Amino acid sequence: MPSTDDAPLAVALGANQPSAVGWPRDTLRAVRPLLEAELTAWAEQPARCRWSALLETAPVGPVEQPHYLNAVLLVDGMAIEPTETAALLLLDRLHQLERQFGRDRGQEQRWGPRTLDLDLLFWGELRLEHPRLVLPHPRLHLRAFVMEPLLQAMDAAHPPCW
Repeated sequence: MPSTDDAPLAVALGANQPSAVGWPRDTLRAVRPLLEAELTAWAEQPARCRWSALLETAPVGPVEQPHYLNAVLLVDGMAIEPTETAALLLLDRLHQLERQFGRDRGQEQRWGPRTLDLDLLFWGELRLEHPRLVLPHPRLHLRAFVMEPLLQAMDAAHPPCW
């Protein structure tokens, strides 16, 4: 059985609407340390994070919306075991962060504009088909706005400046 240290975890970030802290770039800058703190609290250990640069992308879905800023966070060396329960607890934390920045998932259009989008992309080899979460993310490989920053984060020797 692979060790949990071999189970990287990836989170995609995106925004194309202003939040209470400002424009999408301001939102992503503000959420970055909060996301690292949430991961540390959730895993009960410091998160070893690798970040991509911010990437401006055209929207997928309704085109009558501003371009997005996207990034990916890759977390290595988590000692927590990849399980459905742990993944759903992390998803709850991600959704709470989204709410802090003004996102209301119950009131939005699918693939529409948003102040903050945090998607759990994968966690090691965990395969999950739950009504709230599918891992790995089912459209991960189809989205350049996720794949390009993911590849950057995988290759990141130094954290990018935002």
